[in-house]
Amino acid sequence: MDSQTYVNFFRRTSPYIHAHRGKTFVIALSGDAVLDANCQRLLADIALLQSLGVHIVLVHGARPQIDRRLAQSSLSSELHDHLRITGIAAMHCVKEAIGSTRLQLESELSMGLPNSPMHGAEMRVMGGNFVTAKPLGVIDGVDHLHSGEVRRIDRTGIQRQLECGAIVLLSPIGFSPTGEAFNLSYLDVATHTATAIEADKLICISSTPGICVDGALQRSLSLPAVEALLKHLPLDSQAQLERKLLSASLHACKGGVGRAHLIGFGDDGALLSELFTREGSGTLIVQDYSETLRPASIDDVGGIIDLIQPLEEAGVLVRRSRDLLETEISRFMVALHPEGFLIGCAALYPIGSSGSGEIACVATHADFLSQGTASRLLSAIEAHARNQSMDRLYVLTTQAAHWFQEQGFTATTVESLPDDKKLLYNYQRSARVLCKKI
Repeated sequence: MDSQTYVNFFRRTSPYIHAHRGKTFVIALSGDAVLDANCQRLLADIALLQSLGVHIVLVHGARPQIDRRLAQSSLSSELHDHLRITGIAAMHCVKEAIGSTRLQLESELSMGLPNSPMHGAEMRVMGGNFVTAKPLGVIDGVDHLHSGEVRRIDRTGIQRQLECGAIVLLSPIGFSPTGEAFNLSYLDVATHTATAIEADKLICISSTPGICVDGALQRSLSLPAVEALLKHLPLDSQAQLERKLLSASLHACKGGVGRAHLIGFGDDGALLSELFTREGSGTLIVQDYSETLRPASIDDVGGIIDLIQPLEEAGVLVRRSRDLLETEISRFMVALHPEGFLIGCAALYPIGSSGSGEIACVATHADFLSQGTASRLLSAIEAHARNQSMDRLYVLTTQAAHWFQEQGFTATTVESLPDDKKLLYNYQRSARVLCKKI
């Protein structure tokens, strides 16, 4: 690579460097990835992320290491529905395998030889009892013994270490309040950690380079697409891995994590390519959709009715007939999914000649809640109100007062409403009144 090509490449990566600085990534590294010849270079790339200002929580797996340790001890461990049944003797092997894997990772993350990618990194790797576990118990009549699941993540403890500049290393083992140790799924630990600390990304690194459909790598997937794939994946072993990765990503994104990435450990530089190039290297699963916001048209009436009808039946929104919606459609703004269907709406009504407006009928499709659609619609409505020379917006709500307050509205009284709106206030509905100066 000549110097100019390198400079151009570096300039193209700069927006990603700025975007990732200060963010928190939870990286789930499978046990197979730890055994792979590319692991040392992968860890060097993780160290590079940390040096660029990314907060890293690294969660490692150890299934092949556990299998090897069990075989060396002439022990077997049964699986039930792809979950290991961990007896007392097997648990000793689990502890040894996980401990050995953890030490290997700590050792390689501590390297700093001259002329190596980690020279001068001076990384601190911190661990601890950040994961509280509980037993899986009896499932379908089968006692899973010392196999467990995550009960709680010590969010404060992890964030304190991240703020001190350390990489937090978590192993797939957890402890109960009674001091018992439980064998956990590393993906379960990773997803619970990502949601608990409100991570910006969950990155799963495994033997699969991403999700393929009909032989084609899917560069990005929406949450509904992930749910559809989970319903139709075959039952073979490779699909089982994809099922686990998709389920972990879905759980994380629905829990508030902005994005999940599925990449393979076999390709050198796959992690950096995924994070610092437009094309990526694996599959991106997004929580936050790049929906289209536009004024509503008469063709949107049916979609708006489908959207608001459940909220009207629950008493959250005031009922509107189709005739009324058709008459008032010019008041509405809608949000459209990239695939063309309506996922949100909001309306702006001028209040007489007061120079104020009322925001009404703010609704988001149930499958797209907590993804920022309503906030973006509200911002678009506010911009539209300013263009109409309005200086104040009101909202009357029975259920969403806290959300509107988070958007900058403040609680006020019925008496503060403009006269034209005060005369129409429904005292039986007892809606709270909020106001925002724009």
